[in-house]
Amino acid sequence: MEKIADKKTLTAALAIQRKELTEYYVYEGLAKICKDAHNSEILRTIGEEEKRHVLYWQDKTGVEVKPSRFVVFLDTLTARVLGLTFTLKRMEKMEGSVHRYYTELAKDFSGADDIGRDEAEHENKLLNMLDEERLRYAGSVVLGLNDALVELTGALAGFTLALANTRLISLTGLVTGVAASFSMAASEYLSCRAENDPRAAKSALYTGIAYVITVAVLILPFLLLTNKFLALGITLALAVLIILVFNYYLATARDLDFKKRFVEMTIISLGVAALSFGVGYILNKALGTDA
Repeated sequence: MEKIADKKTLTAALAIQRKELTEYYVYEGLAKICKDAHNSEILRTIGEEEKRHVLYWQDKTGVEVKPSRFVVFLDTLTARVLGLTFTLKRMEKMEGSVHRYYTELAKDFSGADDIGRDEAEHENKLLNMLDEERLRYAGSVVLGLNDALVELTGALAGFTLALANTRLISLTGLVTGVAASFSMAASEYLSCRAENDPRAAKSALYTGIAYVITVAVLILPFLLLTNKFLALGITLALAVLIILVFNYYLATARDLDFKKRFVEMTIISLGVAALSFGVGYILNKALGTDA
């Protein structure tokens, strides 16, 4: 077969060839670290599809390219830390450059556009078949996270004005947070049991863990600082950061509207904190609790 002669076309073809080869190694790596046989098979299937595309373009370019080892390492590490679904969905959202190259190459290769479109549809169907435990319990994590953010930011804001110092505020907040985490976990368990959900115990565990981790992060500034107002400011900033990171993760993994969820959750958490701060101010003036 005649090789590509045009320099611009060859550059585009080599770019997509390298991209496809990199993704082949990513999928192969993810399949190896995946403990679930079903998910592992899906990943290998997608990888083989990528390999076929690599061979198609290699036949046309006449060049054997090398994958981006850094991208392979980064995507594999992300999957270990944040899960397969998040990593693959993030990869899918970053596919704009690939589709641009396919559109560009379609001018010279009639099948290029079809390959790009078929690949996107094929991968999308396969990715939707993935079944990952951490996402099955995302609702329980959201419950624990949301409740901890709203309750504890509000409580800490109120305690800041109602109590004397950061040590007392952190102790009171910690007791409140731990007790609330047990309460939330128990409520989630009973709710799931009432619906005959066999995953009741795990749902409760995910809810409780999400709550406790959030409590620990929000209380940390009060444990490290002596200025209670500075500690409160940092705590509120951390709350917004938690909301940002978690909603980005969930929006990416589940194809949700990130901006809407982030704004809504931030307004609720900071709104409750502001109201609680006001209540704390009133109690402080009325009872004289601030020594």
